[in-house]
Amino acid sequence: MIDKKLAFLFPGQGSQSVGMGHDLYENFPVARQTFEEADDVLGFSLSKLCFEGPEEELRLTENTQPAIFTVSVAAQRVLAEKGVTPSYAAGHSLGEYSANVAAGAITFADGVETVRERGRYMQEAVPAGKGAMAAILGMAADEVLKACVDASAETGEIVATANINSPSQIVVSGTTTAVERAIALAKERGARKAVLLAVSAPFHCPLMQPAQDRLAVLLKEMSFTAARIPVVVNVGAVFSTEAEALRDALIRQVTGAVRWVESMQLLIAEKPDLFLEVGPGKVLSGLVRQIDREQQHAHVQDAATLNHAIEMIAGA
Repeated sequence: MIDKKLAFLFPGQGSQSVGMGHDLYENFPVARQTFEEADDVLGFSLSKLCFEGPEEELRLTENTQPAIFTVSVAAQRVLAEKGVTPSYAAGHSLGEYSANVAAGAITFADGVETVRERGRYMQEAVPAGKGAMAAILGMAADEVLKACVDASAETGEIVATANINSPSQIVVSGTTTAVERAIALAKERGARKAVLLAVSAPFHCPLMQPAQDRLAVLLKEMSFTAARIPVVVNVGAVFSTEAEALRDALIRQVTGAVRWVESMQLLIAEKPDLFLEVGPGKVLSGLVRQIDREQQHAHVQDAATLNHAIEMIAGA
């Protein structure tokens, strides 16, 4: 067991890429077992989709979510076998499910089935083309919020802050016309950049209420236990270990904003030796760097990054 204070971070949608997880599958039996379990639970070869694509199928929300979740848990299980375990866990949106698995609050089998449905519900909540998301860069969160309020007032439609990712990166979500108006207002008011994102639905805003209602039924039937370690929940940016609070947070995050900056500041105050991004990509490592350049961070998505992270942990 490696005796260091580690904060595990688990990625959300957008971190996927064809080929992800294949190196773990080939090199670690526990990762292979994780992919086989996902294939069995879902009734189709999620592993093949992760490893071979096609990319357009992997990008479908109902596939993306279980795919990223499976790669993340596979990486976490490999780390556990190496004696690398978290003191805290946090996940960005979908990643909060991976955090709950790492904390022992839910099982992998329950999680992979639920995130598959979560993806489907979110995709079906708003007709194609009716919703959008945009990244606003170089503008403070309160100014972005004001642009959303003013855009909503002008169009009579919904646009809200969805992801507060870093002090200079805020994502907004809502109806397409309201988001476009928020982009225009942000640019007028000095944002460095404001661009539409290539997403299939307007996540983390009130338009997702139908998805939240459907998902709540599943989550209320799912078994949750008290977490072994504190989990930072997106909607509150607070630590939680209590089973019902963790369940409620996963329900509310569908329409609620991902308060990532506050979540990371909460973890930074605990003075972890290392932030470890567990799963595909390096998106969250980049956000940690934007939030506080003093923090040490690494990521694990294959054998090479695993070895590098273990070296960093040993030297931390």
